[in-house]
Amino acid sequence: MANNSIDKKDQIILQQLDVIRQMTERNLRSVGLDIWGTPATKKAEEKATSDGKSQGQQENNTSTGGGKTSTDAAKQAQELPKESIEDLKKELDSYIGLEEVKDEVRDLINMATVWKLRREHGLPTPDLSLHMVFSGNPGTGKTMIARFMARVYHSLGILSKGHLVEVDRSGLVAGYVGQTAIKTAAAVERAKGGVLFIDEAYALTFGKSENDFGGEAIETLLKAMEDKRDDLVVIVAGYTELMDEFIHSNPGLESRFNRFIYFRDYTIDEMVAIFELQCKKNFYTLEEGEGDNDAKAALREFIADESRDETFGNARGVRNIFERILVEQANRLAATENVSRDDLMKITADDIRRTHKGQKENS
Repeated sequence: MANNSIDKKDQIILQQLDVIRQMTERNLRSVGLDIWGTPATKKAEEKATSDGKSQGQQENNTSTGGGKTSTDAAKQAQELPKESIEDLKKELDSYIGLEEVKDEVRDLINMATVWKLRREHGLPTPDLSLHMVFSGNPGTGKTMIARFMARVYHSLGILSKGHLVEVDRSGLVAGYVGQTAIKTAAAVERAKGGVLFIDEAYALTFGKSENDFGGEAIETLLKAMEDKRDDLVVIVAGYTELMDEFIHSNPGLESRFNRFIYFRDYTIDEMVAIFELQCKKNFYTLEEGEGDNDAKAALREFIADESRDETFGNARGVRNIFERILVEQANRLAATENVSRDDLMKITADDIRRTHKGQKENS
């Protein structure tokens, strides 16, 4: 009888651990998609309350691990539907922080809208240069805004597809003579109809030896920007000072990039808000209490401490903190009997402090 009782208890613990593992893996995958995204919708909340079987099926259907599903997802990325500009503006307003960036983006939306209207009314339209330079530290939303602008320009009918292709130096430069032009042209072709986003673009000018082909990539890119200017937007991004040097390293770059948007670092309060947004999207809650039980206060202290390090990474750093805290929460729940749904959703102040302590010990 005692053995049966132990076996039953072990079975319950194993079931709890499996539930914790599945929820943690699902949430870590969703966090990786977009740390800045808009809050969860009512429809998403209803989905979260469905039975475990439906959740498992949904995870399998959205997997990018391979097979036909992955191919279909890639195809859909090339066939984005047009969206309401007003809805896009509301989404822009919902983003945390980025106030100066939002002002610049609103100006771009208004300018492109009027340009489109003039063209529809048969009025002459000046050349509209939509290529941009995004400068700022990592994790400040540059990729997110680039993707957003692709959707805006597609919805206005300026770009035919509205997708985003992200590359860095390795996606443009090859190791042998003649291959770089081919590789860069292929990246441009994939981005046609959307936005080509080149992260750390200044790396294209770092090499000065005769065996470095970054210059070849730039020349190929400049020609493509001219030849495909009616259905291609190029956005280059990176650290502010290095991007300034990059643009002024080549007269062709100076003439084609005349719009600069600076992304400042997030404040502590904004990063706390980003963390809370991820909790809301992924159905977690911060423990409410006073003193040692105030999870938000512990979180603020953790983020403030981590952000003193120049390599923290803004919202990217917040994502890393979120992931590590989920591991601590899972470790706590794994040693708990009778884990409830509320337990699976709650992040405690102790979860955060243990993560903070572990980070200090490892740094």
